Amino acid sequence: MSNDPEPTTDPSQLIVYQIRLKGHLGHQWTDWFGGLAITLENNGDTLLTGPVADQAALHGLLRKVRDLGLPLESVIHVSPEQPDVPDVKQ
Repeated sequence: MSNDPEPTTDPSQLIVYQIRLKGHLGHQWTDWFGGLAITLENNGDTLLTGPVADQAALHGLLRKVRDLGLPLESVIHVSPEQPDVPDVKQ
């Protein structure tokens, strides 16, 4: 048995995440969130969607969410071809 973890995904491919926040963010926050698409939903939630380089980058994004003080609703890994993923920054 080896102590080396075996990656299940190609490390050269970015993973797309969707981070749901309670409350609306303005689009001026796009740069602060590393270019993630910001989608404002009718129910008052904000979706941050886009590729994230690795787990360290994901944790960095979650720290930024914490620093804003907006409640975190969910974090999910989404497939890039999934229709819910916006392909255009709003």
